[in-house]
Amino acid sequence: MIELLSKDRCISCNQCVSVCPTNVFEAVAGDIPVIARQSDCQSCFMCELYCPTDALYVSPVAEQSVAVSENELVEDGLLGSYKEDLGWGRGRKSTASSDGSYIIFQRMHASH
Repeated sequence: MIELLSKDRCISCNQCVSVCPTNVFEAVAGDIPVIARQSDCQSCFMCELYCPTDALYVSPVAEQSVAVSENELVEDGLLGSYKEDLGWGRGRKSTASSDGSYIIFQRMHASH
């Protein structure tokens, strides 16, 4: 579930508002977006993936909200960690070639 939108990191690009399939965020004129409907979050991580400044944290616990501390998330390297683990974004190494589905797909097409 979405747990944090960092006021210090957010640049008000509204990417999270645009990509969220369940309309969790709401744009605010002249300010950063807000988490308006947290309970609607499906933990798809799209907002975290598309955030250019790693200003969002989605907890892998989808069923309930968990208390988080922005300072602890930063210290633990968790802001932007999902995108980092996927290798998504400028300066990051893609991890697609180690994904099981990708490997099976490649093998299927190599045999034809």
